[in-house]
Amino acid sequence: DTLAWDDTAVYELLQRGETVGVFQLESEGMRRTLSAVKPTNFGDIIALVALYRPGPMDNIPLFGARKNGREPIAYPHPLLEGILAETYGIFVYQEQVMQAAQILAGYSLGDADLLRRAMGKKIKAEMDAQRLRFVEGCAKSDIKPAKANELFDLIDKFAGYGFNKSHAAAYALLAYQTA
Repeated sequence: DTLAWDDTAVYELLQRGETVGVFQLESEGMRRTLSAVKPTNFGDIIALVALYRPGPMDNIPLFGARKNGREPIAYPHPLLEGILAETYGIFVYQEQVMQAAQILAGYSLGDADLLRRAMGKKIKAEMDAQRLRFVEGCAKSDIKPAKANELFDLIDKFAGYGFNKSHAAAYALLAYQTA
């Protein structure tokens, strides 16, 4: 059997918050979130599954406002538009942190994963070394040190609670199927 990923009835159900019994979407808070944000595609469901957690939850109102055109979509740096467009300019996934390090500061994929892990551990010496490397890498992309430090702080703030997109997608798939 195949699912239609654009099933209007499913999205209308989600937008009404009628999700009692739907995997990952049945709590009262999530039902309110669904009604407020009004998901219109599978990517929105993935993002909401990732955002509806203690740390990133603060970004849900901004996500919804940008998604629904109540606030303009803004990016922390123009080079991040390609990475953050699907989430309306907001870091939602761990993979976005890694991509940002690659694009802004020239990290390899492996080094970007080490950065993500270091940010999760918050060991000062390790973080200081990563910050220096990030700022130096950003300089090669013509990003001034003040902006590079601002970007590092933004990424660091997010990295502590970022959710893996593949996990969120698996949960969203089950949610969509059970809706």
